[in-house]
Amino acid sequence: MNSKKIALYPGTFDPITNGHLDIIKRASKLFDELVVSVAASVDKKPMFSLAERIEMTLAAVEGLENVRVVGFDNLTIDLAHEYNAGVIIRGLRAVSDFEYELQLGYLNNSLDTTIETVYLMPTLQNAFISSSIVRNLLKFNGKTEHILPTPVQKIIRNMNSCTLH
Repeated sequence: MNSKKIALYPGTFDPITNGHLDIIKRASKLFDELVVSVAASVDKKPMFSLAERIEMTLAAVEGLENVRVVGFDNLTIDLAHEYNAGVIIRGLRAVSDFEYELQLGYLNNSLDTTIETVYLMPTLQNAFISSSIVRNLLKFNGKTEHILPTPVQKIIRNMNSCTLH
């Protein structure tokens, strides 16, 4: 029996933000291993490809020894089984997130009652950050260095499709 406490943190991460990284760093202190799972999410029509989002996420979590990054295109519960994760981490920024996240938590619980969902709030300085806000700023070449991890800034800056200050 595996006594290692493994958690899964799934998301689209389009792109990964300081808010996501805040949750990742804090969750990595609570579990032996954290699997940051980048969803293909083709229905959401992401700005960045799955490969680009994985690259950005890997760069953002560099140095966090117990964090691994994987891409996925299946049910979160199936991925949790694949990595023997007993916990799914979800971030809550505001009340507006709560209803959606609660529905996902109940859905996942209906599929496997042994896997818990744990909700973490970002720190106050990161509570307003969302990937959709970042994407809008990127479209209009707005300032993003205060809301994106530095390695992610560098990757996006080197892309032809997006420009940053």
